[in-house]
Amino acid sequence: MVMPSDASLFTHSLQRGDTALSAVVRVLAETSRSTDQAGAVDAALEAARVASGMQSVVLRPHPPAGEAGEAGEAGEAGTASLTAPVSLRDREVLYLTVTGEHERPPNESEWTSVAALLGLCLRDAGIRASLEGELSARVAEIAAQRTFIERIIDSLPVGLYVVDRDYRIHAWNLKRETGLQGVSRQRAIGRTIFDVLHRQPAAVLRREFDEVFASGRMQQFQMESMATGVVRTFRISKIPMRTDDSRRAHVTHVITIGEDITDWRSALDRTAQSEKLAALGQMATGVMHEINNPLATIAACAETLSLQAEDAERADAQAPGVPPGDPRELLHIIDLEVQRCKKIVQGLLDFARPKPVHLDDVDLNAVVRQVMFLMQHHPRGKKVSLVTELEESSPLLVRGDADRLVQVLMALVLNALDASADGARVLVRTLHVPLAGHASGCAIDVVDEGHGIPRESLSKVFEPFFTTKEPGRGTGLGLSICYGLVMEHGGLLAVDSALDRGATFRMVLPPLGAPSLAAGAGIPALVHEPIGSAA
Repeated sequence: MVMPSDASLFTHSLQRGDTALSAVVRVLAETSRSTDQAGAVDAALEAARVASGMQSVVLRPHPPAGEAGEAGEAGEAGTASLTAPVSLRDREVLYLTVTGEHERPPNESEWTSVAALLGLCLRDAGIRASLEGELSARVAEIAAQRTFIERIIDSLPVGLYVVDRDYRIHAWNLKRETGLQGVSRQRAIGRTIFDVLHRQPAAVLRREFDEVFASGRMQQFQMESMATGVVRTFRISKIPMRTDDSRRAHVTHVITIGEDITDWRSALDRTAQSEKLAALGQMATGVMHEINNPLATIAACAETLSLQAEDAERADAQAPGVPPGDPRELLHIIDLEVQRCKKIVQGLLDFARPKPVHLDDVDLNAVVRQVMFLMQHHPRGKKVSLVTELEESSPLLVRGDADRLVQVLMALVLNALDASADGARVLVRTLHVPLAGHASGCAIDVVDEGHGIPRESLSKVFEPFFTTKEPGRGTGLGLSICYGLVMEHGGLLAVDSALDRGATFRMVLPPLGAPSLAAGAGIPALVHEPIGSAA
């Protein structure tokens, strides 16, 4: 900074209208935005020399030899020189040497003010250069970080894009450019999502985004595409994003991620099929016993028919006119028993046979009835009482695959039977449950009176390979597969239990026409109740 004495000289010089100082001020003002500070100072000194009529004006890094520098000191013959220090932050760093004719020596006050002004100018130039350097470094750092983040997003094996509340695209990664749509980033950024994604109906897209903007919860669902000529399965996740720290509840953007899960879906289907066959193996003994009953009836009817035929032959031989027994009633019984066997076998085959996913309107009461029909042939079903409570006052219609829902409920009931002692009861009930953002959800509860699940294990029951069963009695995959199948249907699977008090599993699905349930859809607290209070 300029010392008070320098500032005073500077002010007085301006008031006097010193030509050298005025020239320096004018040139420095004209070159204030120049990046060549050295050139600007040289131009200012030259203008000062011309305006003041001096022979030379030089800025030196060192004082003249012999520390000469007092105003009016003799230089060469017929000249007079003056040296004024140029201070930068209270330290002399440069020296201004002015030489004029002996008759017209340099004015000490004027050139001291010029030196003070140069010090001020150089100080500001240094500060500006430092700030510009820091700014350039910061800009380069931000640019590098942005490039790095873009590379991360482009390296993801999923399609990703971001839209704002006006549905305009702000991000579009490389996978979206090279994926099924094949839209370049330049064409996508700044346009509305409806202008870019033509395959999805605009009304459906708008409803999906509006749900996330309104609820602030992530939405996830699956869809199939034939764009490549082969059916591919994709998991679509819509994630809320908030950029306004002052309004944390306000969703400003939605991140959409599309992931090809065809291979994962196929692996899950194969594992699920294995679980179904394992359950079928458990039921084999009960099925054999169940079929033995109608087979015994058929054998008895066949034996009766044979005896009637023998009686008829003896009657014809010994006493003509004796009427033979009417076989139609026995044939009718045989037909009923054959149909019964066929129905049992067909039900098991329908359960065991792998089927493609087929979404339809499904009544949860019908799902329960089908499972109860199958479970009556299970060996444990003979020793444990299966109780049903069905909500008949209003329909429980959902959109889904009936076969997969049967598989989920079958697995839950089998687990309940395995956990129950002889003579215990297992309750399967359907009901409507209130949900946040929905009028109600359609639910199936499976309640048992078994040994229960420790509290510390409740958070792990849906993890793959976790099981509380004895070694050799379970793979630990059943509940994790159930969880995945329920999520596929846009639903949720919850559990509540206490040690030695049984367990309650609840499957909740969105009603027909409602969107998928988010992970935090707000299922009412699931409190396990003894079967006696509900049955």
